[in-house]
Amino acid sequence: MAKKQLPYVIGCDGGGTGCRVVLADAQGQVLARASGGPANATSDFALTITSLSAALAEAAAQTGLSPQALRASVAHFGLAGVVSPAVAAQVAAALPFDHITVTSDREVAVTGALGGADGVLLAIGTGTIVAAQRAGQRRDAGGWGLQLSDQASGGWLGRALLEQVLLCHDGLHPHSDLTRATLADFGAPLDMVLFAAQAQPADYARFAPQVIAAAQAGDAVGRGLMQRGAAYLDLALKAVGFMPDEVLCLTGGIGPHYAAYLAAPAQAAITAARGSGLDGALWLALATARGLRGGAA
Repeated sequence: MAKKQLPYVIGCDGGGTGCRVVLADAQGQVLARASGGPANATSDFALTITSLSAALAEAAAQTGLSPQALRASVAHFGLAGVVSPAVAAQVAAALPFDHITVTSDREVAVTGALGGADGVLLAIGTGTIVAAQRAGQRRDAGGWGLQLSDQASGGWLGRALLEQVLLCHDGLHPHSDLTRATLADFGAPLDMVLFAAQAQPADYARFAPQVIAAAQAGDAVGRGLMQRGAAYLDLALKAVGFMPDEVLCLTGGIGPHYAAYLAAPAQAAITAARGSGLDGALWLALATARGLRGGAA
């Protein structure tokens, strides 16, 4: 009997700001790419499924993929907020695949950046991923979500900025151009408080580019926040056993902006990542597909 053919593979990398989907053939040749809205399975499960479904529909439309062919595809989805097997199972059940693996975004980020090689990853976007991979074993630090963790992330920078604005408004700390401009954008402290009462990590992360730009311009508050974030990252690197002779990948929308603030040994070790989290998701899906084909009779 001929081996079962699984002609398509799908990878997805999703986080608090948005999700990305790639559709490829069995050899890994990319056929379509699409993007969607926020995909943090803990922060907003319903929105996550809506975002993923829209991105999948766009990718399928680009290739004319039928619902039957989509269901027969092999998929790997790496999403923020997948904090337990139960959450992973919920996501898998809500998506139209017979063969799907759902993990946290940490798995796809590490695979994308390092492949199977040893090294350390700092992936800093809306959230924070700190991971070391050695001899096939991984050691992690942080990344528990903005409520209690995710220091140095875009979400953390934005929230820390708003905290600093209120401290300046109350006279506890001196204002800077950054804090004055942020307060002026809101109009009044109460408006900031009302915003924070409803804000998700991605909402806070929208302020991160302002912090980064202000720091580059020499703003004291901006530089102070970047230095605080970098101090956490240096501590997290120590926690996962980073050594100066190891590869260190600094990725994500925020990550590379920390390079100049890290300790000198970390700066010297920074190496370009092999690929992105989306690449990692696709590679993991391809590995699963090969296993399924090899096991089919």
